[in-house]
Amino acid sequence: MGFKFQHVDFIKFDSLLSEDEKLVRATAREFVEDNLIPIIEECFRDGRFPRELVPMMGEMGFFGANLEGYGCAGMSNVEYGLVMQEFERGDSGFRSFVSVQSALVMYPIYTFGSEEQKKKWLPELAAGRKLGCFGLTEPGFGSNPGGMTTRAHKDGDEYVITGEKMWITSGTIADVAIIWAKVDDEDGRVRGFIVETDRPGFSSDDIHGKWSLRASVTSGLTLNEVRVPASNLLPGSGGLKSPLMCLNQARYGISWGAIGAAMSCFDTARQYSLMRKQFRNEPIASHQIIQERLAWMITEISKAQLLSLQAGRLKDAGNLPHEVISMAKRNNVWMALECARSARQILGANGVADDYPIMRHMMNLESVITYEGTHDIHGLIIGQAVTGIAAY
Repeated sequence: MGFKFQHVDFIKFDSLLSEDEKLVRATAREFVEDNLIPIIEECFRDGRFPRELVPMMGEMGFFGANLEGYGCAGMSNVEYGLVMQEFERGDSGFRSFVSVQSALVMYPIYTFGSEEQKKKWLPELAAGRKLGCFGLTEPGFGSNPGGMTTRAHKDGDEYVITGEKMWITSGTIADVAIIWAKVDDEDGRVRGFIVETDRPGFSSDDIHGKWSLRASVTSGLTLNEVRVPASNLLPGSGGLKSPLMCLNQARYGISWGAIGAAMSCFDTARQYSLMRKQFRNEPIASHQIIQERLAWMITEISKAQLLSLQAGRLKDAGNLPHEVISMAKRNNVWMALECARSARQILGANGVADDYPIMRHMMNLESVITYEGTHDIHGLIIGQAVTGIAAY
């Protein structure tokens, strides 16, 4: 059943966008409407990632879209954000896949890699001919990545890496993994490595039983004395700051993506409330409590749009503080989850059926509010910025 998405813009947000930015959004929206929306409920139900869409996405320049050269589209950060918005309006898991490929695999190679590494990997990843994953989180260390136990040591002209990673998007479908490890020869300094997933000692397994992000692949990785050439070390990486820079790229995109999920929930609830009749054979949209819920949702969506747009403008100017990224990720994902919950109430029992996208978005957002920095951890980052005191 469901409804055809209608544009959500209460505060004339589009007047703040350039023609190029609106064109990029329209292109991404058309792709989502024509290719993802028709299959996403079935993919979510079956726990299947729609890999058949990858070649088309590569052709359209959606991978590493805000990077320059090496086959990348060279979009502005605002344009990239609008693409993330449209992808997550389709599905959070689908957007997660694109975020990982772009912000957590291509970005570290682009930022910390050698010219040889960039030329070898970025065009293949941009085209979708190769897929990647990002190995930072471990079974015992999520919010505290500095506690990682994955180790690497130099042995001649190779590094030997041993450890485990958990909750890794695209782990079992990746051709290459960006693995973060403490290097014994450098007093435990964290470094990044390009690890081809077909190397001896590397294995991955899907995490089953998820009730969230079911349309994306989530995996555990095991590295048992995996040997990589010394040339696979990302030479510009050094310290925990490097993977956190990657996470900031992803968090920025998430702040936009969450707006898309919220838009989907709001638009579905609004159209449903105008169609659904109760009591005096009037649409439930005529009831005060429904209007109050819709008013809250559109207000919060509008505020989130402005927050992410300002973050994008600052990022394009090279002046985006990491605590502003934390604020945008924290606020916008919380807002989207509350929109999903409110929309579910407006739809009543129909809200739990996959005739509508509400419950899927709600379950997905329960993951999004935790990954890439939990809601509370981002609160502490903001708290440190306004007090000067670290509480973690």
